[in-house]
Amino acid sequence: MARELKVAIIDDEQDMRQSISQWLALSGFDTETYASAEEALKIIGADFPGVVVTDIKMPGMDGMALLKRLMGLDSGLPVIMITGHGDVPMAVEAMRLGAFDFLEKPFNPERMTELAKRAGQMRRLTLDNRALRRELSDGSVLIKKLIGTSPDMERLREDILDLGQADGHVLIDGETGTGKTLTAHALHAVGPRAGKRFVSVSCAALSEDALAARLFGPMGEGAGLPLIEEARGGTLCLEDIEALSPPLQARLLTLINDQGTPPETRIVAICNDHEQDRTIEDVLRPDLYYRLAALKITLPPLRARGEDILTLFTRLSEQFAEEYGCDAPEVSAQEAAQLLQAPWPGNVRQLINIAERAVLQNRRGSGSISSLLMADTETAGPAMTTEGKPLKDYVEAFEKMLIDNTMRRHRGSIAAVMDELCLPRRTLNEKMAKYGLSRSDYL
Repeated sequence: MARELKVAIIDDEQDMRQSISQWLALSGFDTETYASAEEALKIIGADFPGVVVTDIKMPGMDGMALLKRLMGLDSGLPVIMITGHGDVPMAVEAMRLGAFDFLEKPFNPERMTELAKRAGQMRRLTLDNRALRRELSDGSVLIKKLIGTSPDMERLREDILDLGQADGHVLIDGETGTGKTLTAHALHAVGPRAGKRFVSVSCAALSEDALAARLFGPMGEGAGLPLIEEARGGTLCLEDIEALSPPLQARLLTLINDQGTPPETRIVAICNDHEQDRTIEDVLRPDLYYRLAALKITLPPLRARGEDILTLFTRLSEQFAEEYGCDAPEVSAQEAAQLLQAPWPGNVRQLINIAERAVLQNRRGSGSISSLLMADTETAGPAMTTEGKPLKDYVEAFEKMLIDNTMRRHRGSIAAVMDELCLPRRTLNEKMAKYGLSRSDYL
């Protein structure tokens, strides 16, 4: 059991709570003890990162009253009740009120550990699901995922904040792997519809008949609401809009026209097809295109984002290194230049793959980022090339990455960074200010 998962033990008898704490600590739990329910309630609240073990019979607020309070704060909090002989009916009532389980004194310590582990697993799943839901509904969190300080990315974040507040339908365009689905979620999350449903479907994943039924209904008994109804009041995200057949385009246009202004359901359409010499205007009927593209966002390709490439590679390789329990690869000046010059036909999605493979190579002690880029280019075949950049741009991008990586490795220790990079304090401060790096970000 991971240490970060806590077990709060509440019992007015000191010997009992200490013995439970010692046993669970030996089993790998992070325990904390309280002599009364009142004391525990000062600390335990919604999203408490763990499990509660409490006696039922206590002076002052008893275990049953505590359980009711805890369930009012967080109904997903696992509470294990400890009961004396003859109190089993009370424990059964506790289960009805939401307790996870109960133990009758004297209990087997192994049984306590087993219950705590099961309750902990359930708690971790609950908290993970909540974190995911919050992430997908928190516009500020989603926008932070759109990493980068290039002018294109600054403009994208501003567009999301502006268009998120508008009511019109939106068309999101851009190459494969640039983050169009994330942008759609962010648009919904920063606007007035954030508390309503966000429903998504790929127009390319279903046959025409199946898609028509899924979007507009009817779908047969027990099939649920059509997506148009499911998304009512919120956002309907249509991915691969270019795959929508002419008859379904006509039905969608009729729906849009019937909704009026402002629309009851906002439609965010995503175009994922970028065949050569073909645009989204070529595949959508003009009246539908202009209704959807009244508000339009075009995501920048990775190759146009300059030093963002190195920033993203650093963040991604650090995340994968933590996941695989190894060090992130060091990027040489030559490799940094190659990352900046690569055509990136797969954009951020391709960069994610390169970063993961670079970490796995580094764990084995073999290979290089250069070889990965070369192999990727050969596999991808001909792709758009990047425009040349002045040498100064490459030098500055590498310098920023080097300072950023060193600050992260030393957790913001200015002295350690000065020593490793052989820089005087004033020079380091000037360069950090130039590149928008703040020591507080690394502490």
